Amino acid sequence: MSQQWTPPPPPSAGTATVPNYLVPAIISLLCCWPLAIVAIIFAAQVNSKVAAGDINGAMDASKKAKLFSFLSIGIGAAGILIYIIFWVIIGGLSAVSR
Repeated sequence: MSQQWTPPPPPSAGTATVPNYLVPAIISLLCCWPLAIVAIIFAAQVNSKVAAGDINGAMDASKKAKLFSFLSIGIGAAGILIYIIFWVIIGGLSAVSR
């Protein structure tokens, strides 16, 4: 008694893939904590909203996750750059005053 194997149906055209931006949100934890936490919350909401059929809500959460994660990365990079410039100027001033 063997059964015939039937392949699973192909994904329907109505199934949307919405990027969740979870990886950039996690990376942004190294830069600016408050915005990174908000980004992770929105990124975590995307897949559940897609599974529930709320594509518009998933797209909105995806856009917000992208916004907050890239803002966090930008603020962190700007802070590091300002820190480096500050120490270069302080080092230059101390070398001039000798």
